[in-house]
Amino acid sequence: MDNKSNDGTDEVGRAMADIFISAGPERSAQRNRGFEAGTGDIVFFIDSDMVLEPRVCADIVEVFTNRPEVGAVIVPERSFGEGFLASCRELEKSLYVGDDDVEAARAFPMDVFREIGGWDETLTAAEDWDLSDRTRALGIQFARINSWIWHDEGRISLVAQYKKKQYYGRWVAEYLQRHPEAKGHISRPGVLSHTPTLARHPVKTSGMVVLKAFEVAGLAKGMRNYTKSEKAKAPA
Repeated sequence: MDNKSNDGTDEVGRAMADIFISAGPERSAQRNRGFEAGTGDIVFFIDSDMVLEPRVCADIVEVFTNRPEVGAVIVPERSFGEGFLASCRELEKSLYVGDDDVEAARAFPMDVFREIGGWDETLTAAEDWDLSDRTRALGIQFARINSWIWHDEGRISLVAQYKKKQYYGRWVAEYLQRHPEAKGHISRPGVLSHTPTLARHPVKTSGMVVLKAFEVAGLAKGMRNYTKSEKAKAPA
């Protein structure tokens, strides 16, 4: 699935993939189009900046084959990148492993995913939490595998992260309006249980705090902008 890339992605995709589709406007819609084009028994969603360890797909198949009661699989995620801030992000991501407020399922049997109803195409942020929330609400059982996804963070810029979170803010605000009980996804209280880990890495922890401060500021700005726009639409 591609969204009109102009960097040669389409040429690589058409040469290497069995099916190449260009569609938008955003990732939730793209993922649904990819699901609709799929013909297998299992659907597994990954992004273009992710690298899979060799056994990820085999481990997913093994869970669904040997544990028929399971309808959703979480693949734990680590990160890597260039520079100091990327190492701070690597530390941050390590704190979220096993945290239900942060991790979301990425693999489903096709029939289960149809039952869930697919991705909410009105959301371009918090869409993974929304999907997992709806999955749990149906009583579908989750499982985890032991192999990893590695997320390529590249070289992280504070300004770029601020702008990215500001862009996502409107959808996060919309998601929280629908699901006010889901604030734990944003506040992530589970991080406090990792104080010893943070204490062992004081320099990276300090960098992580600065990085999160920029991201929270951007997210708050985007959420405020969304709230203002919604108020402006309201009838007088």
